[in-house]
Amino acid sequence: MAPKIPLIYYYCISVPLAGPHAQKQEMPNISSVSEFLLLAFADMRELQLLHFALFLGIYLAALLGNGLILTAVACDHRLHTPMDFFLLNLALLDLGCISTTLPKAMANALWDTRAISYQGCAAHVFFFLFFISAEYFTLTVMSYDRYVAICKPLHYGSLVGSRACAQMAAAAWGSGFLNAVLHTATTFSLPLCQGNAVEQFFCEIPQILKLSCSGSDYLKEVRLLVVSACLAFGCFVFIFFSYVLIFRAVLRMPSEQGRHKAFSTCLPHLAVVSLFVSTAMFAHLKPPFISSPSLDMVVSFLYSVVPPALNPLIYSMRNQDLKEALLQPLQFQLL
Repeated sequence: MAPKIPLIYYYCISVPLAGPHAQKQEMPNISSVSEFLLLAFADMRELQLLHFALFLGIYLAALLGNGLILTAVACDHRLHTPMDFFLLNLALLDLGCISTTLPKAMANALWDTRAISYQGCAAHVFFFLFFISAEYFTLTVMSYDRYVAICKPLHYGSLVGSRACAQMAAAAWGSGFLNAVLHTATTFSLPLCQGNAVEQFFCEIPQILKLSCSGSDYLKEVRLLVVSACLAFGCFVFIFFSYVLIFRAVLRMPSEQGRHKAFSTCLPHLAVVSLFVSTAMFAHLKPPFISSPSLDMVVSFLYSVVPPALNPLIYSMRNQDLKEALLQPLQFQLL
């Protein structure tokens, strides 16, 4: 076959494309694939059980942390601000994202299997894309909220009111849904002619494309990937310049208390964005010569599992009202 050419995916993710003069082979098409084989974290039974215990602990921590944030924001009147509303949306998306990938990885480790059904793989791709895209758009909206709050405080009520918040959240969720539908429908309409082994611990589009035959449908998905990459890069540029303007405004504040309060509201969001973007960029932009199935799996674990588990901790450390709302039930029980 002709040499594979790297193309852009998600945030400039590289995926292989077979050349136009690739040699034709008699391979099974998509109708003959009833299941896929995911990449296992370990082959030894003891290590599989150890991975199961580790994944279970991370998953329970993510459920607890995000669940507490949802409960606190919904029940405490002090947390009914626009930023807290977006934080509630972020917690919901984090729960959805980690619940898409980790339970199947735990089940495979516990039962010593690698199989996932064709429908299950399609669901993996759809829900992961939906939650991860909506989360990225929500983080972009949250940077706009912080920009208006610090750089245009007199117009904050009119620019980021309850109606505007609902519209921006709906746009983030709707954009994520549309992105997931387009990519999932296009990817799983491709004929598969490279077997059914997915070199990842969950179904991911670049790995599915490696199994496909080249053709017009393949190029449609590649075009969608380029559009998604450009959109993601545009969101990144928006977040970056928002924080350039935010830090310029904060450093000009005469009051040290005002600067501290502004930083306390911005740093958690900036930390979450940095964790999310840096792990995703490293996963998909690392040089090919350091790429391997095991390393790709570990790095994908970092951007798909670690941020949803750590986000509640990051926000609760700097948000005093949220911290008090989370600790109040515990203090009441101790009394």
